[in-house]
Amino acid sequence: MAEVIKNKYDFAIIFDVENGNPNGDPDAGNMPRIDPETGYGIVTDVCLKRKIRNYVETAKEDEKGYKIYIKSGVPLNKSDKTALEYVGVDTNVADDKIKSQVKELKKGNAELDLKIRDFMCANFFDVRTFGAVMTTFVSNGLNCGQVRGPVQLSFARSVDPVLPQEVTITRCAITTEKDAEDKNNTMGNKFIIPYGLYVAEGYISANLARKVTGFSEDDLELLWNAIVNMFEFDHAAARGKMAVRKLVIFKHDSELGNAPSYKLFEKININKKENVTVPRKFADYDFSVDTDTLPSGVECIIK
Repeated sequence: MAEVIKNKYDFAIIFDVENGNPNGDPDAGNMPRIDPETGYGIVTDVCLKRKIRNYVETAKEDEKGYKIYIKSGVPLNKSDKTALEYVGVDTNVADDKIKSQVKELKKGNAELDLKIRDFMCANFFDVRTFGAVMTTFVSNGLNCGQVRGPVQLSFARSVDPVLPQEVTITRCAITTEKDAEDKNNTMGNKFIIPYGLYVAEGYISANLARKVTGFSEDDLELLWNAIVNMFEFDHAAARGKMAVRKLVIFKHDSELGNAPSYKLFEKININKKENVTVPRKFADYDFSVDTDTLPSGVECIIK
């Protein structure tokens, strides 16, 4: 079994979108998310975690220890039941009887909560990585339903303001025969951003990995691969051309870290080139990391 990580990490994901919608807002007709006061684009942490989960699910294909807990079409309590069955609960009965069984098991096993938590962390990569809120366990009187994961992501924000555009599209296929009598095509629309460069910041706690989930060195390497390739398995016409351009990793030589994360992120410099007014590609920016003034005990790795 791989060794649990011993170093704190801070990292920044620099990615871009070209003629696409990186993260639609359902409360705004699926328009790309923006900060209304500044016009800067936003991509939520949930959106980015979904891409990472999808990559791991594709790469590992339910390999032992790398199942995905939060996935489309699979009820969470179905995954929860695997942990209950592991500790000897018969889950093929009514919910009240499951609750009774759990109550009886807890009387003779004070470590039942930790045993179930450890099972979920050992079997589900995203629980081991991001943590989870597992309501089935809470409703059954177990104190293991909230797991705080060592890996956390912020919202991504664009380097410059973005300008969402609504593009009208036509569809030659007609839905019904009645529609075919009146028209030859139908109209629709989609939102795009011509170009946007985004930065998301992330944090990895070796302390939580050791104390709670067991996030390992192998998990860490898989996470880096998932981040770098997270858009490669997620291509869609609606999202346009998306790519991770840089992954900047700050590795501390201790479990609790050697410098505040914000001071490290300030070492990253991304600026439009002098002759560029409206950026339309990553090459329109100058990118650099000031590694010469890094605090003692911090190493910078760029992928």
